[in-house]
Amino acid sequence: MVVLDSTIVNVSLPKIMSSFGVGLSTIQWVITAYLLSMAAMLPTSGWLADKFGYKKVYFWGLFLFTFGSMLCGLSNDENTLIISRIIQGMGAGIVQPLGMAIITREFPLKQRGLALGFWAIAAAASVSFGPLIGGYLVDNFSWQLIFDVNVPIGILALIFTIVIQREFINPNTRKFDYVGFISVIIFLPVLLYALSEGNAQTNSAGWSAPYILACFAVSGIALAVFLTRELTTDNPLIDLRLLGDRNFGMSNMLMFLFGIGMFGSTFLLPLYLQNSLGYTALQSGAVFLPVGIIQGLFSPISGWFSDKVNAKVPIFIGMGLLTFSFLINSRLSFLTEHSYIMTSLYIRGLGMGLIFTPLSTLSLLTIPREKMAQASGISNTVRQVGGSLGVALLSTILTARVNFHAQMYGGSVQSGSQEFQSVTRHMAYFIQQHAGGSFSTAMKQGQSLLMSSVNTQAFIQGVNDDFLIAALISFIGFLPILFLKSKKKAMKSYDEKQPIEIMD
Repeated sequence: MVVLDSTIVNVSLPKIMSSFGVGLSTIQWVITAYLLSMAAMLPTSGWLADKFGYKKVYFWGLFLFTFGSMLCGLSNDENTLIISRIIQGMGAGIVQPLGMAIITREFPLKQRGLALGFWAIAAAASVSFGPLIGGYLVDNFSWQLIFDVNVPIGILALIFTIVIQREFINPNTRKFDYVGFISVIIFLPVLLYALSEGNAQTNSAGWSAPYILACFAVSGIALAVFLTRELTTDNPLIDLRLLGDRNFGMSNMLMFLFGIGMFGSTFLLPLYLQNSLGYTALQSGAVFLPVGIIQGLFSPISGWFSDKVNAKVPIFIGMGLLTFSFLINSRLSFLTEHSYIMTSLYIRGLGMGLIFTPLSTLSLLTIPREKMAQASGISNTVRQVGGSLGVALLSTILTARVNFHAQMYGGSVQSGSQEFQSVTRHMAYFIQQHAGGSFSTAMKQGQSLLMSSVNTQAFIQGVNDDFLIAALISFIGFLPILFLKSKKKAMKSYDEKQPIEIMD
């Protein structure tokens, strides 16, 4: 459910934009607000679970998620929807890391890779069926139903949690880091707000606007306070010292880069399909179906392979495939065939299936069991922060590049040229023959259609630029892979750190 609501909204964005009459810079907060509130709760969930019990906190996380979903379905304007998504994201930020921590704690090391692989199947199914279900509901009913569908499932999940799960409370609970929590929830939203507003239509001053500069200054101060606090206190909100573990640190760097490219690109594709190629919400959602299926099939296989051989091999191949899929998407046009788009998504699903399970196994390999909740909270936080930054960053770049290409293409259209007059005259003849009206009216309509085509091409070129940036970011992800330790080397290093117990 948590992963589904990270993807199901993408196919409904054009309908929500038209329903509320808002632009891209505003509507991207429907996604960003969810990812941000989720990221804020991810590190907090570990402390809450240690303090009050995993089963109890998991239950209330599910409740918040279900309640937030109900509020989203009842929203009648963009501000209410964004606030409801924050509530929904808070519940999601509790559920996701605790689920991973519970599985990691319950299974021994030799079975952990396979167990996490099956855990990833649920996420993969959500990636596949989320956009498909969302597209069907949007086309045949209303966009509100994409949130309402969570409510009955959430109620069933609450019942199953009560009946099935065992309670576990960590006896060594640390103090809550209020300074760290406040500073991080200031840093992230203010930074992303500044990024999203830099090219907004309501901001005529652009990046030099005083409130944009003030946001960057506040965000920078909050980040400095957060880092200083987390590295000096005995009870940090996020134990950044865990990132000093080679595998854990490198894995999170890779996950951060993955989040930027993956979430940002997933945000782009439905906009391109619906706005440029005329796909319906259902059709644009259906293209994502093979991604999760392929990912789900290969996650247990890559987990088994990482347990038996070397986990770095599937991660390396997976990042290569992911980068290649973004490069394929950077050559889209208004004539791109369906098979071309699907090929890129097949490759992306295979790459994701190869990456996640071995990366999760390697990242937690040398982390002590009592630190598992904290470590899984950090990993999920890093990925969600990367996703939030990716949506905000690529959305901002898309707006800037579309404006740039529109000016370049528009400047190339010479209204007095012979080519322009010839094209618009032929279009006017066609319009007059099929729609009637005077020739002068048909000429104006032809010119309008021509400029609309120019704007469409500018939008597509902006999308291509974004995918190229996503490919570059993914390519940088090869660097941390090189520094990862294989399982045997990591376990040998881990064993050498353990104290020797002398038995009488």
